Amino acid sequence: MFPIRLDSTLAYDIAKAMMDGFNRHYRLFRTESARAKHRFETADWHGQQRAQRERIEFYDLRVRECSMRLEREFKAGEQPMEIWHQVKLHYIGLLVDHHQPELAETFFNSVTTKILHRSYFQNDFIFIRPAVSTEYIENGEPEARPTYRAYYPANRDDLPEVLLHLVKDFDLRREFEDRPRDAARVAAVLTQLLGDSMLRANFQIQVLTSLFFRNKGAYIVGKLINGFVETPFALPILYVEGEEKLVIDAVLYGEDDLHVLFSFARAYFMVEMEIPSAYVQFLRSMMPRKPRNEIYNALGLAKQGKTLFYRDFLHHLRHSTDKFRTAPGIKGMVMLVFDLPSFPYVFKVIKDFYPPPKETTREQIKGKYLL
Repeated sequence: MFPIRLDSTLAYDIAKAMMDGFNRHYRLFRTESARAKHRFETADWHGQQRAQRERIEFYDLRVRECSMRLEREFKAGEQPMEIWHQVKLHYIGLLVDHHQPELAETFFNSVTTKILHRSYFQNDFIFIRPAVSTEYIENGEPEARPTYRAYYPANRDDLPEVLLHLVKDFDLRREFEDRPRDAARVAAVLTQLLGDSMLRANFQIQVLTSLFFRNKGAYIVGKLINGFVETPFALPILYVEGEEKLVIDAVLYGEDDLHVLFSFARAYFMVEMEIPSAYVQFLRSMMPRKPRNEIYNALGLAKQGKTLFYRDFLHHLRHSTDKFRTAPGIKGMVMLVFDLPSFPYVFKVIKDFYPPPKETTREQIKGKYLL
């Protein structure tokens, strides 16, 4: 329901405070992700693991902080629904030209549902559907880094030199064992992928500007483009065993290889991203079969992944006619599992009673699913 007037300064102040809360959250998230490069360069593996664990908690901490501020300064939970209608509309105005609008919408949902009574969880007060497009968002400032860089080899023989330049551009402050050798090996694989095909006018290599860090590895992620053929690839950079030098360990290529790389549910990547939707769009072009929610999850933006999963599920329900059922297979002792035959996921509900010999609690079961 659209309000008759959009004239409440209180509503604007609440919306602005909520946006401040999100901006603080993403600034901290992005800073921690950027530090992964230094931890990789110094082989600080314990620090990397600790940062990955702590970063998971950032979102809930910032939501709690923001909710407390809104209650303390504005008594937000006591405001009438007319005010909350205006809060959402003012917030939409603040999303214009924002570089992470989809994440900011999800943050708004989290804070709002934490403050308001559950009876008010209506579509009017939260973002069930996105209000602002994430298409073609870029930072237009001259000093800003683009989402990806493009390199243009003149011919096949030019590939080793171009790849050498490409790797140097990531400015890793750790010596490679033999960077020219690694570049030549990668070039040999890419040349093999090209086969005997004619090099077209748009022959190029595109790579995302930031490295992807996870555990003890750093990954260059990009694609080889020739005509209408795009081949995705990833170059894992590891430490030489027993040494302090780096090596490009392999060339992963093709959608299947990339699917495997981005499907480790218990290990998020750390990537310095100003515009996450642009990264997701690039990655989706490499893995068109992979849902966007899973890509956001892989990038450590799990709450956004849940938001997109929910939207995809609602969209599917709107266009499907099959019924929920008890999932086929052996029944579990602590979970009730059901599914929708036309939807590629199962749903689990913790039972209230666990028959012997199972001895567990609801908290223990939920803990098994926490990353």
